[in-house]
Amino acid sequence: MYKICIIVPCYNEQAMIPLLYETLVKTTDAIEGHTFEFLLVDDGSKDNTMKEILEIAKIDPRVRYISFSRNFGKESAIYAGLENSDGDLTVIMDADLQDPPALLPEMIDAIEKEGYDSVATRRVTRKGEPKIVSFFARRFYQLMNRMSDVDMVDGARDYRMMNREFVNAILELEEYNRFSKGIFGWVGFKTKWLEYENIKRAAGETKWSFWKLFKYAITGIVSFSTVPLQFAAALGVLFSLVAFVMIIVIVVRKICFGDPVQGWASTVCIIMLIGGIQLLSIGVLSQYISRMYLEIKDRPIYLCARTNLDDDAPASALHHGRRRSVRLYADREDYGSAP
Repeated sequence: MYKICIIVPCYNEQAMIPLLYETLVKTTDAIEGHTFEFLLVDDGSKDNTMKEILEIAKIDPRVRYISFSRNFGKESAIYAGLENSDGDLTVIMDADLQDPPALLPEMIDAIEKEGYDSVATRRVTRKGEPKIVSFFARRFYQLMNRMSDVDMVDGARDYRMMNREFVNAILELEEYNRFSKGIFGWVGFKTKWLEYENIKRAAGETKWSFWKLFKYAITGIVSFSTVPLQFAAALGVLFSLVAFVMIIVIVVRKICFGDPVQGWASTVCIIMLIGGIQLLSIGVLSQYISRMYLEIKDRPIYLCARTNLDDDAPASALHHGRRRSVRLYADREDYGSAP
């Protein structure tokens, strides 16, 4: 008998929590031979998400929760869930039910009977998604597979089931700038992929804007590839060679013909081009340096303000499990209310 912990990052999912809980209970009750725990991670929601979580936690002891002191991002919520999961099998699932719980029995069989270490999911279609988002998402995966040694599967979701060895391997990677899709691929292990059609969000609205997706993509590229740095260095070498050749041409022309190169327009264009290349290279370098700066600060990945994972914990700040995770316990009855 496996203990299975289902981790659900939540951010402003007030409308989804009751429906999510109902669906999870209905699905897991039909799975025999295993026990389930639902670990909901409230990522500093500004609505009544935490209030809804507290309501279901009162009636079902299987519901556990972690509430952040502010919004730290989905990657931090995933890490917090993995860090505090003690199940034999661990599942990461979005709160919007776009990750179908109906796949759980197949995931369990893949690990229990087929010997896989993890079972991941990918969407084979992107119906209902803005075309521009779909276009750039596909280009991103193509680019990452060429630039990085980590295998990135197009349409991959965070929805996956992992055994304890897989989870422990992920927790060994304590970087502050996290890109889970890359981390899952980097740790390796034997993974089975399940495909399904895109499912519309059951309620509420997506929290991912185009700009947030773009920044997330930059994090993925910088975290798992040094090709941009190599590209900037190659540009520098190329234009240095071009400049050297042009100097020789100008000198020879002056000596042989006594006619210096004329034209301020071409000079300005060359200066602007080289200046743009320099700024581009500095910008690429700054992305890596900025992430190094955040890493060496060694700040916690998240701060936990309230949880029912350890009811006997002291009311003072303490480190728990990993060096970057800090819990700040607070006894406030109105914690889940909207501001």
